[in-house]
Amino acid sequence: MRRVGCPAASRSRRRHRAAAWTAAVASALAAGLWPAPQAQAAQSARLGAAFSPYRLGGRATIVFSFEIAAPAGQLPAALTDVDIEYPQNLGIVLSGLGLDVCSAPILEANGTGGCPTNSVMGGGWAVAEMRFGAQIVSERARISIARAPDEGGHIALLLYAVGPSPVDTQILSPAQLVPAEGPFGGQLNIQLPLVPSVPGAPDVAIVQMKTTIGPQGVLYEERAGGRTLTYTPKGILLPNVCPKGGFQFAAQFEFVDGTKQSARTAVPCPTRRRQGTG
Repeated sequence: MRRVGCPAASRSRRRHRAAAWTAAVASALAAGLWPAPQAQAAQSARLGAAFSPYRLGGRATIVFSFEIAAPAGQLPAALTDVDIEYPQNLGIVLSGLGLDVCSAPILEANGTGGCPTNSVMGGGWAVAEMRFGAQIVSERARISIARAPDEGGHIALLLYAVGPSPVDTQILSPAQLVPAEGPFGGQLNIQLPLVPSVPGAPDVAIVQMKTTIGPQGVLYEERAGGRTLTYTPKGILLPNVCPKGGFQFAAQFEFVDGTKQSARTAVPCPTRRRQGTG
């Protein structure tokens, strides 16, 4: 898959905001005050998925999550690509989501507040780790997901992550919903830019991510009778029948060191409620 990095303006702002911290750490490294960073370790991956609410034939939000792990005290390689395959017959196109689109320049300049309200398709969070000398430091970032102009006839998305210092801050990850081969109905492709930490240390490593696509926490607007009304989008239509073995999901993760990991999970079929006997 083609890798897309952060837009140039975003990279420039991130370098500027982290300059003071980077200079201080670089001085400490040069003076030998911090131990040399250890080599990165082989990583493993785990995938999670859920529907909220979960009712066959109903409308829902899809929840995707993953976790990347390395041996204790070591840092996994930086992620570059995530491909998540999801089941057939999920009504994403008919979900009522993504009625408007947003663009990368608008997100860079104004954040999600500059995007049309009806372009938001979900959100979430991510946890990243970075090595500072002998220490591994974690940082949590909020994620907003907006619809972008379609690419090649497929729905395109922008994942906009905002996290605190020292490693700043605004990162755009392009994504697409594309057809999938085999038993799956589609695939969410996320391309993750590399984020440098400090001189001599590995790139920042994403170790957890949880995202939603659906109406959970999302409000849209429409004009009616000269007034602006807010409403919750319909959401993703689930099939009326649960396939044998539940709804299957699979993912492949690609890392900057050239390695790959795969993971699978399933959302079990809902149990039928027993009817009372009176």
